[in-house]
Amino acid sequence: MMGNGAPLRTLTLLGSTGSIGQSTLDVVRRRRDEYRIFALVAGKNLDLLAQQILEFQPQFAVVADEKDIEGLRSRLNRGVPPEILAGPRARVEVSTAPEVDFVMSAIVGVAGMEATYEAVRQKKRIGLANKETLVAGGRLVIQAARDSQAEIIPVDSEHNGAHQCLRAGRRHEVTRLLLTASGGPFRKTPKAELASVTPAQALNHPTWRMGQRITIDSATLMNKGFEVIEACWLFDLPASQVDVVVHPQSSVHAMVEYNDGSVVAQISATDMRMPIQYALTYPERGDAPVPRLDWTEARTWEFHAPDPDRFPLLRLAYQAQEAGGSATCTLNAADEVAVEAFLNEQISFTAIASVVEETLAEVPSRNASSIGELLEIDRESRRVARQIAGGKPVRTAV
Repeated sequence: MMGNGAPLRTLTLLGSTGSIGQSTLDVVRRRRDEYRIFALVAGKNLDLLAQQILEFQPQFAVVADEKDIEGLRSRLNRGVPPEILAGPRARVEVSTAPEVDFVMSAIVGVAGMEATYEAVRQKKRIGLANKETLVAGGRLVIQAARDSQAEIIPVDSEHNGAHQCLRAGRRHEVTRLLLTASGGPFRKTPKAELASVTPAQALNHPTWRMGQRITIDSATLMNKGFEVIEACWLFDLPASQVDVVVHPQSSVHAMVEYNDGSVVAQISATDMRMPIQYALTYPERGDAPVPRLDWTEARTWEFHAPDPDRFPLLRLAYQAQEAGGSATCTLNAADEVAVEAFLNEQISFTAIASVVEETLAEVPSRNASSIGELLEIDRESRRVARQIAGGKPVRTAV
């Protein structure tokens, strides 16, 4: 029981072995009197998943493939094992179960979109750390949230910061939302040198330690473009009211400008446990899960406009959001394929933007009526992007 006599809240964690998943479990570890893990959902990291199961004793564990069930079971050599399931349908089942109060959506890629969407339809509170859910399926997911009155609390530091800033005023008073970007490792690199950037250089992010794709997306500013798209859906704003500003120190996560000229900023340590705990405890605020900022230390904060000539993917993200339909779904799919090709040294760093732009031109945008249709558009967009990245002629499906 929690201190106020309320029952434990139950949590399904989609993506338990990733960085957000591990940080979420660290927050839960510190607040065991408030939360109980109902289900842990992971992919291939069976060793870490087994350790998490032994510590948190969930009722269910879900792996990506059925062939991994026995491998996970063999690693659980003590205690009562959970029921072990596999595949997309199992992810949906553990996210929509009546016992679940909160779903942390932290699976990377479109693999987490269906389970998140169905959890929204069942009025679960969602901690959203999966970009693809809104980038690819924003219209469907937000409409489902309106229909069910589900709460979606963003976990990305920028959107979480914006969520906090928006508590300072009324929505009709908002004139602009500003999302900050570190600028990545190449914010000062001459454009002519970007074509020779290596994967190792691009993976050396100056502020955050993240997965490979999101680190490359941060280097190209595509990650910020995705965040613009997410912000439009989360906060019901047109793209013209969402701006990006480069802030290398990454201390200010977001700012909201109000109609009287006041700007409210959210500032905190660069530690994902901060927004994760906020999402879990909202509207209350729990004690800080990380060391507080020391305001006796001298510090300098810089803010710069991003260079659209050096970072064309940010421009493409705005254009895709304004185009509507499935353009942002294609944008996300093409970027994932292009980033993979770059990491495999099949294309140059600057060719990532070229692959995305050409894929957007080849795949027609349409209004999807279901998650299944979106996933089909995603598959078609990936096929086209792979052909473009491989230098092959494109045959677009009718």
